[in-house]
Amino acid sequence: MQCPFCQHPSNRVLESRSAESGRSIRRRRECLKCNSRFTTYERIEYVPITVVKRNNNRELFNRSKLLRGIARACEKTGIEASRLETIVDNIEADLQQRTTREIASADIGELVLQQLQPLSEVAYVRFASVYRQFTGIRDFADALNHLQEDEATTETQPYITNGNRNGSALTV
Repeated sequence: MQCPFCQHPSNRVLESRSAESGRSIRRRRECLKCNSRFTTYERIEYVPITVVKRNNNRELFNRSKLLRGIARACEKTGIEASRLETIVDNIEADLQQRTTREIASADIGELVLQQLQPLSEVAYVRFASVYRQFTGIRDFADALNHLQEDEATTETQPYITNGNRNGSALTV
């Protein structure tokens, strides 16, 4: 590691600690020639993921674009930003573990819906309406019926919505 001030190749590590929620290591270093101190970060280098869009255009996976879309769906639902970051972390980790480097945008959309469904029905329907390009009330009704069916199959514990333990499902 070269010193950023004098370009001398030798330095010593003064301190190392975890950073960015454990996703990197921060190292405080000192140059052995000029005694200047500087900080470096060690991160995992991810292989780039290409997203294949509906129109067959290809673009690099953009974490912040995914986070913006999820945040838009979750507006005014009371879901914390840290929870949204966790969702994006989970999806990105899933994509990095795949053997293929080209992922259809539809696959990413389905991963988002899987993460949103247990978290917020409102966010789920909002995201689904954009992702699945709802054109009318019938599309919304189908999404709500899907949520009802999933709720009925997992209703071993009481369902909690806005503090109510009523177990009620959405009706159309």
